[in-house]
Amino acid sequence: MRKHFKGFWLPFDQYTNPISVTDEMIAQAEQTLNFKLPRSYIELIKTKNGGIPVNSCFPTMVPTSWAENHIEIEKIRGLGGDEGIDSEDVRSTDKDWGYPIHLGFVICDCPSAGHDAVMLDYSQCGKNGEPRVIHVDVENPDHPKITILSKDFKTFINGLVNCKKFEE
Repeated sequence: MRKHFKGFWLPFDQYTNPISVTDEMIAQAEQTLNFKLPRSYIELIKTKNGGIPVNSCFPTMVPTSWAENHIEIEKIRGLGGDEGIDSEDVRSTDKDWGYPIHLGFVICDCPSAGHDAVMLDYSQCGKNGEPRVIHVDVENPDHPKITILSKDFKTFINGLVNCKKFEE
């Protein structure tokens, strides 16, 4: 395991894909998604193929549908299987929910039963660039509310904090 991700993941959770990520899986996912995956995401999922991080809240400067000053993620999606970012069923469900998948793809699910999620947004960098990370609220699927969270995935994962920080 890479040292800088030591302690990042909860040790056991129902969302981890038991299949270890390979370079072939990464290449296939990029072909399926038609987007280049961020290096920081690849490094992360090579330590554990998706799951629940120990720190699952991300502070925001503006209110979101989740809270006045943060969002919470339920899990980070891995590759392969029925729930990976490259799963056709997952992509179809994300599209049906109203997520703007023309911008990129959902990378983190939130605990709102599908009403909001965290996406990688390639709209400014192109399909091969370094995407920014956005929170998307699809309560009104005709007009999803987008909140920019970070300039890239590395900044996002480094910015995750323990949710106890936000408990009153």
